[in-house]
Amino acid sequence: MTETSRQTAFSALMRVERDGSYSNITLDTILSKSGLSQRDKKFVSNIFYGVTERCLLLDYNISSYSDIPLNKLDMEVAVILRMGLYQIYYMDSVPDSAAVNESVKLCYENKLASAAGFVNGVLRAAAENDEVKLPNPKKSKTKFYSIAYSCPERIVRLWRQSYGDETAKEILMSLEGRPPVNARVNTLKTDTESLKKSFEKSGITAKISECTDDCLELENTGAIDTLEEYKKGLFHIQDTASQLCCKMLEAAEGQTVLDVCSAPGGKSFTLAQMMNNKGKIISSDLYEARAGLVAKGAERLGISIIHTMTGDSAETEFPMADRVLCDVPCSGLGIIRRKPELRYKEDLGLDTLPDLQYAILCNSAKYVKTGGILVYSTCTLNPWENNENARKFLEEHEDFEPYALKVPDGIKRGIEENENELTLFPQINGTDGFFISAFRRK
Repeated sequence: MTETSRQTAFSALMRVERDGSYSNITLDTILSKSGLSQRDKKFVSNIFYGVTERCLLLDYNISSYSDIPLNKLDMEVAVILRMGLYQIYYMDSVPDSAAVNESVKLCYENKLASAAGFVNGVLRAAAENDEVKLPNPKKSKTKFYSIAYSCPERIVRLWRQSYGDETAKEILMSLEGRPPVNARVNTLKTDTESLKKSFEKSGITAKISECTDDCLELENTGAIDTLEEYKKGLFHIQDTASQLCCKMLEAAEGQTVLDVCSAPGGKSFTLAQMMNNKGKIISSDLYEARAGLVAKGAERLGISIIHTMTGDSAETEFPMADRVLCDVPCSGLGIIRRKPELRYKEDLGLDTLPDLQYAILCNSAKYVKTGGILVYSTCTLNPWENNENARKFLEEHEDFEPYALKVPDGIKRGIEENENELTLFPQINGTDGFFISAFRRK
């Protein structure tokens, strides 16, 4: 028997709560096995991502109508209440009565009959009030932003202190909704116009990116790995920020390139295409399984110059290279719109990651040839992981100099930075939040 769409959404939300798994992987896995129609899958996705993105706001409103403290509720009951409230507040296609009744039904379907009356009471009170409750911004702007945009206060405080109130608010606003899906065209096998036409024949909306070359923004794709264009190796999925990072490395045919934290391989693939599959790319990762993903992806794309290896990038000895890409593990604050659950992680590594990143950067620098270029990058918005590490590196490495980034005309800066630094903000350029810095060995 096929599960209802609401039960499917509930199951997916509970799996993320229990296992701490990534939202996109969890939902894709559950939907692929659900047997639901495309319309119902869209409904499930709407509830699933809506609840995940607005969790703090929904919990704040649950607390306004519940006599039981939130931390005393069973997780299953809290999730059902979040789902019900989300439908009441944000889904105009769902009548309030249906949102309430279907939530009560979920209680019975999941052996939570004792909570049915409580769920009914809370949701009916919210529906009758018909207004999203928010804290008073005059008492605490940080708390107001935190609840209004469902982002923990520690992150709101970091962004307010680092980038100012207006930019912080714009970043928070950009976290809502689903981000664009960007396909990097495999120029070894096709070209942008040909791939665009192929997608359109398959019913996929494909728009040429204004952000970077050889990139298409896709809509209505369905499962990416089932597309014929994917199976033929005509593209790989990669955000425009990551593609711009590759461009900043200025890799050319015949060079040796080192990608020290490469998995799952998107940057190595793009670099190989930029090099016309001529030269050598050493793609390293800490884990053998992840290095295997890079090798598998290279095979699908018809790339022969990628050579994988494993090792701790903070300690491993690498071959000397003309170009070194050091895209380090980070707190991920720049990709929250892709993985909304990241914001709720108790330990984002904000205090510990900068030291690890710096160690990887310093080790990677040893293997840059004279005159070679080193690029340090992250997918986060945190100056201590970004600009501070880049500037510290220059202070402590006299054999390197800043290398001015060739920023494309269409890319706008959001803050004042050195010429060898670029912070990309989602609300300004439509990219993931990202940081790129470049250095040249004297």
